[in-house]
Amino acid sequence: MSPSARLIRLWFSFDLQVNRRDYLISGVLLAALKLLGDSAMLWLSTGRLWDAAYYLQPVRTLLTISLADAPPLLVPALAAWTLPFLWVGVSMSVRRAIDAGTSPWLGLLFFAPLVSYLFFAVMCIIPSAPPSEAARADDIVSRSGWPGALRAIASGLAISLVMVLLSVYALETYGLALFFGTPFVIGAVTAFVFNRGALATLRETLQLVMLTMAIIAGVVLMVQLEGLLCLLMAAPLGLGIAAMGGVLGRRIAVHDPQPALGLWVGLAMLPALAVDDARQPSTALREVRSAVEVDAPPMVVWQRVLAFPPLAEPNELLFRLGIAYPQRAEIKGTGVGAIRYCVFSTGPFVEPITHWEPGVRLAFDVTAQPDALQEWSPYAHVSAPHLDGYFASRRGEFRLVALPDGRTRLEGSTWYEMQLEPAAYWALIGDVIIAKIHARVLEHVRDVVEADVRGGTGAPARGS
Repeated sequence: MSPSARLIRLWFSFDLQVNRRDYLISGVLLAALKLLGDSAMLWLSTGRLWDAAYYLQPVRTLLTISLADAPPLLVPALAAWTLPFLWVGVSMSVRRAIDAGTSPWLGLLFFAPLVSYLFFAVMCIIPSAPPSEAARADDIVSRSGWPGALRAIASGLAISLVMVLLSVYALETYGLALFFGTPFVIGAVTAFVFNRGALATLRETLQLVMLTMAIIAGVVLMVQLEGLLCLLMAAPLGLGIAAMGGVLGRRIAVHDPQPALGLWVGLAMLPALAVDDARQPSTALREVRSAVEVDAPPMVVWQRVLAFPPLAEPNELLFRLGIAYPQRAEIKGTGVGAIRYCVFSTGPFVEPITHWEPGVRLAFDVTAQPDALQEWSPYAHVSAPHLDGYFASRRGEFRLVALPDGRTRLEGSTWYEMQLEPAAYWALIGDVIIAKIHARVLEHVRDVVEADVRGGTGAPARGS
């Protein structure tokens, strides 16, 4: 086997043990590769380099990507680039712990802020254990039955409820512990418990992990902790991470089939990560910018930017699923200090004007806003705290650029804050939602203005 082929197999399979030399060399190579990739993408997109301080918390840096001025495609590109490094990092850490003769659950220290560096250093020093200690027998082949499956499901459900109560209601944070650490540990513990007495196939294990996640979602929905729409938005992230945990949990069951101190160390990582989430500063504002061209001069367009008539009910699936959508806009007063109201399906946005330049630019802050969505739920009201301020618009702006032949380029920007992690995942969803809202408003303004011009009625001569 060539060195490069062995390296790929070492990183992406479970076939090879990971000794201290492999762990050290791979860690250095992967860190250098990740840094080069991050820096190259950021430099090509924005002309800036990564701050080296970001890497003091490597996993948080890998998952928390919130670049206020980043081009729209940079965040998903960085997220896609990150995933293989996360998988290789945690899978090699688990196998290194096995090779060193310690509990494979200690490999979850890879996720611990700062402690991960100490874990890496220790694992680069500890020699491999004798074969009889480094690995347990792999010949458990009988299929696990329903008692084991029910115990596994109950274990996953207990972890989820504890973490929801701790993260959301005690610490008031929707962070990495809730959206990344919790599904990963649920998958790992569910798979471990299911395979502990009798090894099931990987397919059976992953099916049970998915069933456990579905039961958790159902319980969360029925006890009014969350609505269906938000569960659907979180599902791709949660299911994918739970599957990763399930693969590793099954592997751990082969090498650590009995309850061990390491399991409790792994479980303790979740509260520690949740506390660390609660201490994190607010994320930077993120801008979403959209534009349309209007067949009318800027001063005519200006009138409909200030206020526009009601829109037809939307046909887009996104809004029909419950995302709040704009219905009309009105303004009280003129000039800086006037109050614009953009009325959405869930209530009005209150927008004090901060810049008033007729035919050129209208800017405003957002001082009050309605719920971002109308949840699907068996109940009339869902008490999920994230509906209050965790996805918040902070300011907005319209710019009117005169084009040849009496046309106008109408640009709209929204600056929003997303207090949900991993930022790379939720910012991608947030960008799509706001871009859809922009399109609905800008295209409506364009259609109304062009209809006014064709009809010769013009827009109300207000604010000029």
